[in-house]
Amino acid sequence: MARTPHIVVVGAGVGGLVAALDLAARGLSVTVLERAATPGGKLREVRAGGAAIDAGPTVFTMRWVFEAIFAEAGTTLDAHLALRPAEILARHAWGGGERLDLFADAARSEAAIGDFAGAAEARGFHDFCARARGIWRTLEPTFIRARRPTPLSLVRAAGLRGLGDLWRIAPFTTLWSALGQHFADPRLRQVFGRYSTYAGSSPFLAPATLMLIAHVEQDGVWLVDGGMHRIARALADVLAGHGGRLRYGAHVAEIEAARGNVSGVRLADGEWIAADAVVFNGDAGALGAGLLGGAVRGGAPVMAPAARSLSAVTWAMRARTSGFPLLRHGVFFSRDYAAEFSDLFRAGRLPGAPTVYVCAQDRDAADAPPPDGPERLLCLVNAPPTGDARPFTDAEIAACETETFRLLARCGLTLERTAEATVHNTPADFETLFPATGGALYGQAVHGPLASFRRPGARTAVPGLYLAGGSTHPGAGMPMAALSGRLAAASVIEDLASTDRFRTVAMRGGISTP
Repeated sequence: MARTPHIVVVGAGVGGLVAALDLAARGLSVTVLERAATPGGKLREVRAGGAAIDAGPTVFTMRWVFEAIFAEAGTTLDAHLALRPAEILARHAWGGGERLDLFADAARSEAAIGDFAGAAEARGFHDFCARARGIWRTLEPTFIRARRPTPLSLVRAAGLRGLGDLWRIAPFTTLWSALGQHFADPRLRQVFGRYSTYAGSSPFLAPATLMLIAHVEQDGVWLVDGGMHRIARALADVLAGHGGRLRYGAHVAEIEAARGNVSGVRLADGEWIAADAVVFNGDAGALGAGLLGGAVRGGAPVMAPAARSLSAVTWAMRARTSGFPLLRHGVFFSRDYAAEFSDLFRAGRLPGAPTVYVCAQDRDAADAPPPDGPERLLCLVNAPPTGDARPFTDAEIAACETETFRLLARCGLTLERTAEATVHNTPADFETLFPATGGALYGQAVHGPLASFRRPGARTAVPGLYLAGGSTHPGAGMPMAALSGRLAAASVIEDLASTDRFRTVAMRGGISTP
């Protein structure tokens, strides 16, 4: 009689949790091993001033990805999470009182841009949205949902009729250059150039295909009651309901193999756990760096430091605010975007004049009176991923902090903050949390037309070893990591079913992946 396969998932990030849930919902035995005390990985929260503050992803898009995950696990997203649509996507500011809101309703954004920068720029935005929509429609089925796309597979999927669409996604044009085709105002190029930083990249090096993020945001941005970390906890709860085991404080030191196939994992305390397959939900580069043992070193290549995506310096805090009318999401721009990204990617230093993102977690995505008393804030500036090779000195971090809060003050935002109610993280801290990254938060930077194709897929060269997470295909970001988990689970199921040993195992349900 065939036995039920046992799958070990290393890491309880979103990709690992989704892979585990898909597998457990289909009758497989699943154990998730997480070094931290809570699920989520980069979808984490910290405590500052006695309050829990989201300190990882702060934007929830592509809701349909999670609706499908929960539905195929026999429940609904709404049964586990309370979501509210955001009316205003973000408030953008420059010194001197310049301010621009972008809305979920593209027509309102177009009107706001007209008021901000003139009718020609509003028309440019209209054309930009149409282009972003076209890029999404071209790449969603052929790249984002595909198992392991290549340039050739995109051409084949598009067919002769779709070759024009592939050309129009402009993979050989940089995002910054493409934005210049729609906007003369450099401030608007800054606003939409930020889409490259969603993938930890530079708008001066990333391809124009990242314009598709505009369409993703217009399709819906959601606020999660209780904070973004609730998403990880909801996934963990549904997984447990399907019999999945989650072990926290379980540090996997080595993934072992026998006779050329993955056989199990060994914890740092010496415990050995047998497995018929292992899904690794850490940064893929950790395998190539040998951090999980020599048996799986060939599971993924070592990422060259020059190919890494951005890291960050963050301040999670409770502080009193006044002056600038914050919304949930705010971006405060430096005046010289080119110099900022030259500092980050060419000089490898903290930017002398950083752009600052502020997530005001006690605010809604619409104008409202500020909270009484201190509120929860996450302030973030981009940083080079050098946390392993050259951690920044206290003096460098202090200079960055000074410039960060000086910009906020120039834009009218006053913060009354204390060291006791602030938790700050640097690239060195993120390297400790996510080894072999240097603190890079998005896997490989998306620089050049072929960069996205260099991310590893779910299957590796080591039989029985699979990958999930933001460092793998289809890329960085919470919904992309979730899709990577689905791809890993589908690959595990297919490969187990193809072996004589497990061919007769009954797998409940199916899995809808491309």
